[in-house]
This record gives sequence, structure tokens and C-alpha cells, in this order.
Amino acid sequence: MPGDAQILRFPPAGTDTSEGIRLVDICLQRNGESVLDKLSLTLGEKGITGLIGPNGAGKSVLLRVLTGLISPNSGVVQIAPHLGDPALVFQKPVLLRRSVKANLTHALRIAGVAKPARSGRLAELLVIAELTRQAEAPARTLSGGEQQRLAFARALASNPRLLLLDEPTASLDPAATAAIERLTRATAASGVKVIFVTHDRAQAARVCDDIAFLHKGRVTEHASVTSFFDAPQSRAARHYLQGDLLL
Repeated sequence: MPGDAQILRFPPAGTDTSEGIRLVDICLQRNGESVLDKLSLTLGEKGITGLIGPNGAGKSVLLRVLTGLISPNSGVVQIAPHLGDPALVFQKPVLLRRSVKANLTHALRIAGVAKPARSGRLAELLVIAELTRQAEAPARTLSGGEQQRLAFARALASNPRLLLLDEPTASLDPAATAAIERLTRATAASGVKVIFVTHDRAQAARVCDDIAFLHKGRVTEHASVTSFFDAPQSRAARHYLQGDLLL
């Protein structure tokens, strides 16, 4: 049951909002087991942060805490006001039984985009997702990579400043993976803060600017991507990168 957690969208006076996101002693328990254990992490307001670590480390749960889908038992979540509410892209896209265009139009309507502006923004999103030719196609007939690009574009409909990606390429082939990675980098280059969960170490090295390594519900290391892969400081991270099992 949620306890004393504080979710602060507007940090108190004196908080350095250039930090973007600040998590302090986040604890979450399920069935008596700790999922997040006094997890603390501070992130900048720009760039791509990779969340990596073994299965069960708490990566996906942490994304849901940031969105407010899950309330921790205790701790503090601070998100700089200019980042607003985050958008989340799941590993497996859930699409409406409508056309590509209708899926995006629905997202624009939910996001509160004024009706006169929707057609222009719709065209932009179709270009961003490389789906202009498939605009009238039923969304659920698209390939896996196309569906994920549609889910990505749908998340961008609200012009978020914080985008959370939960293993968006886990089941995709190399070409589709490359397309999502291009889209991720382009989104970050536009000024959006991206948090990217991945099990693919090579992908993290290709895409991310910094790495937060999670183990047993805690961040055991947070460093630039170069420092993390060249000289990991925590024992757990070193073993993980060597391919050892972490128990």
C-alpha cells in the first residue's frame, strides 16, 4: 500500500531545476519483497539516460513511478516543472483498432491540441515516424517496427519534455531497431529528456549519454556512458558487463 511517498511536480523554492529529475530514497514493496530499495538518482534536464541492469532490478518499475502509474511506499520524486508530465512508450505497443492516422488524431485530441492545428501536427508526426505512406492503413496490420514507431509518434503528440522508453526495441529486427534509435536521438536533439531502459549493452553505448545501473532496486552507479563502459566503479556493474550472473 502507498505510504509516505511525495510526488512533487513543482519542486520547492531553492531547488535546482536544471537537475530535471531527483529521486530520493524511493522504496516500493510488493508481497513483502523490496522492488525499489532506497533508490536515489539525480538526472539532468536533457540528453538520453540509459537504465540498465539485470532482470528484476527495478528498471521498468522506476519508469512507472516517474509517470505516477505506481506510487512508492516512501521517498520523494521531484520533476522540474518545465518537464511537465512524462510520456511513456511500452515494450509492446497497444494500438487502437483504427488507422494509423486515426490513432494519432485520437492522441492529439487527448493531448488537447486545438482542432485547427491537428492536421498540421498529424502530418509532422507521420513524417517523424516515417509512416506517411501508411497513414490510412489499419494500425494493427503494420509490422512490429512500424507499430513501435507509431507508438513513439503517439507519445510525442502532447509535445512532452520528458519521454520514457521501456525496452522499445526488445523484439525488433536490426533495421527496425535502427529506426527507433534514430528517432530517439532526434527526439533528444530537439530538447526532450529521454530515459531509455534497455538490456542491450551495445545499444546503451550507441544511444545514451549517461548510464544509471540498477541492481536489487538500487542505483549502484551513475556515470557518463564512456566512464561506465570503460571503467565501471561498482562491483555489480563490473560483473554485469563481464556477463556474470548477479544473484
